[in-house]
Amino acid sequence: MPLDPLAKRLLTMMAAAAPQARSRPSVEVRRQSLAKLMQFARAEAPDVTTSDGRLPGPGGELPYRLYAPAGTEAPAPGFVFFHGGGLVAGSIATHERIAAALAHATGCRLVSVDYRLAPEHRFPAAVDDAIAATEWVAREAASLGIDADRLVIGGDSAGATLAAIVCQNAAQTAGLSIAAQCLICPVLDFEETSPSREAFAEGHLIDRVTIEADLSDYLPDGIDPADPRVSPLRATRLTGLPTAIIHTAEYDPMRDEGNAYARKLLAAGVAVEHVCHDGMVHNFHAMGAILPQAQLVLSQIGEQVRRAVKT
Repeated sequence: MPLDPLAKRLLTMMAAAAPQARSRPSVEVRRQSLAKLMQFARAEAPDVTTSDGRLPGPGGELPYRLYAPAGTEAPAPGFVFFHGGGLVAGSIATHERIAAALAHATGCRLVSVDYRLAPEHRFPAAVDDAIAATEWVAREAASLGIDADRLVIGGDSAGATLAAIVCQNAAQTAGLSIAAQCLICPVLDFEETSPSREAFAEGHLIDRVTIEADLSDYLPDGIDPADPRVSPLRATRLTGLPTAIIHTAEYDPMRDEGNAYARKLLAAGVAVEHVCHDGMVHNFHAMGAILPQAQLVLSQIGEQVRRAVKT
């Protein structure tokens, strides 16, 4: 299907406002760019209240924000959410509207986690934080108003990388019960270049130079990008993983790896609900002020998560 006209218009506007750089962007530029992009998010979640706290992490306390939809009786299903941003950018603040929208759509009490970012904290800091935060939410579920038996782990873009790794780790350690994983435009393979990464390397919201810069800042020397804790698509043991809700986009450089993960999970006997959205680009779900499809996909995710946790 052709690129969605509204998505094409957005890409044209962005290219005109900030001509594509051929040199490596600085960390500060990447962080500012994501913050500006996330201003296109729109969330209609007036019945969601928030409270902030801190949870213990392996490198010190981690900030989190709890989103509680009105009308849900405690204990409610829980959703541990990891924001995108290439593991270099993003925060609770940049993803405020998306987190609220997901809490509203899913009926879950959602915990958005501010994990440590590279290059200040390189691999495996973000992975260790994500695992620790998930385990803490499971332990403290009652005090958070969450039903520990109905826990969803999810994220968008690089946050979905962390969510997938958390679920793989939980399946291997058998110490944590996860009802479902929700991966939105996931980044799952840093080891190989797929056809979609080649086809959409330029001019499709996220470009090759930025992707390579993020990976360079995230991975220390000597770390194999095929390590499943970096590239969860490369994991060889996928049996026993929780139900997967996966949303990819036709014009996303990371489309192929998300689609491939859905196929691998199905082959391993994992229940999968996978949608590849025609005409859409990376991060489309967070551009509801421009793309009607963003609101539709969040509603669809809400229905899928509700089924997975039986609300």
